[in-house]
Amino acid sequence: MIICSAALLITDPASFLPALSDGAKKGLDTAIALFVIYAVWMGLSEVAEESRLTARISALIKKPITAIFRTKDEAAAEDIAMNVSCNLLGIGGAATPYAVRAIDRLEKQQNHFAQNLLFIINATSIQLFPATVIAIRSSAGSSAAYDIALPSLLATAISTGCAVCLFLISERLSGRKKP
Repeated sequence: MIICSAALLITDPASFLPALSDGAKKGLDTAIALFVIYAVWMGLSEVAEESRLTARISALIKKPITAIFRTKDEAAAEDIAMNVSCNLLGIGGAATPYAVRAIDRLEKQQNHFAQNLLFIINATSIQLFPATVIAIRSSAGSSAAYDIALPSLLATAISTGCAVCLFLISERLSGRKKP
């Protein structure tokens, strides 16, 4: 920032302040757009919890979740299911509280495998529909905001698949080293 500011001041001092204020305005517009997007998703998430929709969704994918994450804690499985569901829909901001609660519950059980796997899945966040990115692109005036959907799906599927495979390999290798 300092180097770019100095270069702009030297090459075109008259455009320095307009560029600085334009950048701040665009940053503020993006922050407000993100705030609104997250407020909507967090509100819908709260409504889903209050109406027990989260419990119903969790019940649908409870068996795979408990098998994959090797946990018998139903509350943790429900939080993991909602976290994964939110990430699949591309609403990572709404997924975060579920992950925090799940990690806390898994930590109390000392289920490090599930904690690490959940962290990896969150970090790579496979997205069937990148809702937040599409909303940001749309609010920024993109004429093709939805063009990101297929590339996002492919990139996140590959990154999640690779990360989970590497994690499982490292788990297996570290398991062999133990006496």
